[in-house]
Amino acid sequence: MSRKFRLATASAVIAVLLSSCGGGGPSGDADTVDGATDGTTPIEQVDLAFQPMSAGSLIVCTDAPYAPFGYEDGSGNWAGFDMDLMAAIALRYGLALDVVVQAADGIWLAPAAGTCDVAAAAITISADKEENAAFSDPYFDANQSLLVRTGDAETLIDLESVAGKKIGVLTGSDGETYARENAGSSTIQSFEDTAAMYRALESGNVDGVLHDYAINANHAAREGSKSAVSATLPTDIHLGFAAARDNVPLLDAINESLNIFRATGVYDEIFARYFGSGSAGNDGEGE
Repeated sequence: MSRKFRLATASAVIAVLLSSCGGGGPSGDADTVDGATDGTTPIEQVDLAFQPMSAGSLIVCTDAPYAPFGYEDGSGNWAGFDMDLMAAIALRYGLALDVVVQAADGIWLAPAAGTCDVAAAAITISADKEENAAFSDPYFDANQSLLVRTGDAETLIDLESVAGKKIGVLTGSDGETYARENAGSSTIQSFEDTAAMYRALESGNVDGVLHDYAINANHAAREGSKSAVSATLPTDIHLGFAAARDNVPLLDAINESLNIFRATGVYDEIFARYFGSGSAGNDGEGE
């Protein structure tokens, strides 16, 4: 059995998922699901390939609010890159999305503890975490990036081009470490919070901001034409969804879904919703 549904906005997705609690999906013409008429890529619903903790639901642990990966929108619905991917996976298997919020510290252990089926909270994949949890294939490359004013996007395109210029970084962040190790010919100015850092860019007090790609790209997407990510700076850090080590069927289902979403364009649509155009190297290959 297979049906096709469309993944529209996060709010529409949640409405569809709630209506399909218990499996099998909504009834009626699958291509005319309420709230899914905006031309987004259809998602084919397939038979359940794993045993969820709770019948009819995919229980997801997340640390929220943590935009742009997971947060509740103004209507109280779940949104964010992680949450939209989880909603799409739940939809594919005819499940409702059930979100459990908990602190980020050790959240990858939650599935093994029986708190949830899967943890989705911008979790970096590392050898020490893999001792006690199993991870999906990487779904996001946690690169650094250079954010500049739109008018400079064609000229300030790498670290060499900002030599001698002022670069804003967040105090104690990976971006600050990266800048001090790789952009020594620039003047590095640290800020205590991202709002002040971005205001300095807008006012011209710094020429660029070196920060996590996800945060910079999301800021540029929200601000429209004011700023742009002009360079992606690769790292060897990747994000994955965490499950219990013995839950191989769930991990296989997640990986298969991610591959399908990349091939059909669903992943790109979700990515563009939070980060604008571009991929930041998120091709699923890892490094």
